[in-house]
Amino acid sequence: MRAQGDEERDGERLSAAEIGAELGERATLVQFSSAFCQPCRVTRRTLDEVARMVEGVAHVEIDAEARLELVRALGVDRTPTVLVLDAAGRVVRRAAGQPRTVDVIAALGAAV
Repeated sequence: MRAQGDEERDGERLSAAEIGAELGERATLVQFSSAFCQPCRVTRRTLDEVARMVEGVAHVEIDAEARLELVRALGVDRTPTVLVLDAAGRVVRRAAGQPRTVDVIAALGAAV
């Protein structure tokens, strides 16, 4: 679960205050979405499902239009974009586009 060109941003840390929600005990799936994005709706369902399946994982959805400063700081240029954070809030994986459940679960392996 990695979009080309995003490797240099791995290792950044995000706090609960920055994402507007508590971090998961083991990992956090941060989804940047926009109002009229159909793939964002499917991504929301996928990430919610994974967060329910894997103990200690939280899913946080952020409205990209409402959080432009954070979007720019993180280099998010399309929705959906998903960041996988470890327990400390460090970005360990990121991808743009609609992820498959199996890819999200595999990406969580880098976080937990």
